Amino acid sequence: INFTNHLPLAYRSSGRCSRFQCLSLAPEWVLAPYYYKILDEPVQNPIKYACSNPFNVAKLSPRKPTRFDITAPQEDLQKMAHFLDIHAVKAYKFKGEITPKGKHDFSLTGQLIATVEQACIISLEPVYTKITEEVVVTYLAKMPIPEADEVEIPEDDTLEPLPETIDPTDVGMEALSLALPPFPRTPEARMDQAAFAAPGVEPLVDADVHPFAGLAGLVESLTKPPKTGD
Repeated sequence: INFTNHLPLAYRSSGRCSRFQCLSLAPEWVLAPYYYKILDEPVQNPIKYACSNPFNVAKLSPRKPTRFDITAPQEDLQKMAHFLDIHAVKAYKFKGEITPKGKHDFSLTGQLIATVEQACIISLEPVYTKITEEVVVTYLAKMPIPEADEVEIPEDDTLEPLPETIDPTDVGMEALSLALPPFPRTPEARMDQAAFAAPGVEPLVDADVHPFAGLAGLVESLTKPPKTGD
């Protein structure tokens, strides 16, 4: 299990704490969305995309938005599919901008459009899905880090600590991974009931183990008119 999925996106994708690195459940790590510690040494993202264009936060304009328009080439689509553990990513486009907010904060907004191929959970036939997601991330230079043992998760789940670099490709990949259908299935796929038992033994089915399985028979016997002569 990749426990870094529980850490804020900025530290997973910025090199300060990579989402691609598995962490052990050491006592010094608290794996909750808004309660974390930063790695002492930067962790480099081992997956490099040709379409990746990280922005150095120190060089971003403090007055006007910095726009990006990313279309992944075929070589990146294969890497993305491998990372997402799906059959294929057929298309990936992420367009948006990074806008300054106040003196030190930034906001990333954009639209992600992707087409993916997954295996049907029943028949294993390919399932194609077009995904369109509006992505919003607000980077705070002074992200409050709670000190208490128990904290409430903020209502605004778009807040992230401001990293040294912002890579829209990684941000889009995070959004894509969260938007994937968890149980893809083709329209004609059906889950048939399978019943097994030893030879000569009638197998149990769902209706037999239902808590009210015998109620219908009891009602029928009570409402059935008595036989003549009884």
